Amino acid sequence: MLDIADELHRWVEQGRDFAVATVVAVGGSAPRQPGAALAVDSGGTAIGSVSGGCVEGAVYELCRQALDDGETVLEQFGYSDEDAFAVGLTCGGSIDILVTPVRADSPARAVFAAALSAAARGEAAAVARITDGPAELRGRALVVRPDGSYEGGLGGHPVLDRTAAGEASAMLDAGRTGTVVIGEDGSRCGQPLTLLVESSVPPPRMIVFGAIDFASALVRVGKFLGYHVTVCDARPVFATKARFPDADEIVVEWPHTYLERTEVDGRTVLCVLTHDAKFDVPLLELALRLPVAYVGAMGSRRTHEDRNKRLREVGVTELELARLRSPIGLDLGARTPEETALSIGAEIVANRRGGSGVSLTGAHTPIHRDGGHAPDGRIGSVA
Repeated sequence: MLDIADELHRWVEQGRDFAVATVVAVGGSAPRQPGAALAVDSGGTAIGSVSGGCVEGAVYELCRQALDDGETVLEQFGYSDEDAFAVGLTCGGSIDILVTPVRADSPARAVFAAALSAAARGEAAAVARITDGPAELRGRALVVRPDGSYEGGLGGHPVLDRTAAGEASAMLDAGRTGTVVIGEDGSRCGQPLTLLVESSVPPPRMIVFGAIDFASALVRVGKFLGYHVTVCDARPVFATKARFPDADEIVVEWPHTYLERTEVDGRTVLCVLTHDAKFDVPLLELALRLPVAYVGAMGSRRTHEDRNKRLREVGVTELELARLRSPIGLDLGARTPEETALSIGAEIVANRRGGSGVSLTGAHTPIHRDGGHAPDGRIGSVA
């Protein structure tokens, strides 16, 4: 649900009634992961997706029905061998979808409003909902803040809310979305309840060092992939808003100095496009020792070998050097800045998702993989 928070937040502010269908479990080769959502308002307007098109029509009707009767329902969709035209997933997987009405008179509306407002502002928050358990509890929700405070409730045993908030807080800390099973009384035993916890965290950072033409194309790719993109270069004549209109931030500073003072985390990607030793060496010496997701550096193979030699001379270890993606990007035969940016973006995605980078044609590896870092900066995935 939080993947469409911006639009849903507007609906709440406009006072619209709506129903939201959320993927809560997947099996096999399902196209969308838990947290993916489709919402329908009382006027019939639809946003989002739960299956990439396979079951959208049927889910749309479930949302309309939920708006009419106010009932929360859990529905499973899967591939039908008997009828190729039946409602189902032709990719061979299955998805469980929770459909929840969010009407003006809904007890959970305030909880949804709080979660959507936080996500729309780019603030960290998690919403936990009961997806499987007693019918009277299904769809109950609470929203959890980074400090562990929460609002709303699941309507069960008094300890249940505190337990659910604790589980949601742990998943929020990791930026993950997924399910957790606890007892109805808040313990790990007793009648089980399944909670879907959706985490919304600020978008991950992409820092592009080197204000060159390739950087301009990479900024656009980074924004497309959902990153908050910073361009850093020590030369003010090149690091300008006019040259990088799509960047969220432009910094005129020596790269390693900026990297020393800025905040990074396990989702941050660092792309070094300067291919100039006086910038690269001090920058990479620091970057390769930081807990970031990806460090890549542009340059020819000769530049790469010379740079590695210089890095070893300043004390960078072989283990640290092994983290460096250089020459940066996948082998696409790229020539233009746009093609090169695409190859870099593809390598970042493959690194994040555990992909091999090889063609899917003739391969026997899974198309969809679980785990990895948060897919879009807001919604994480269960490892």
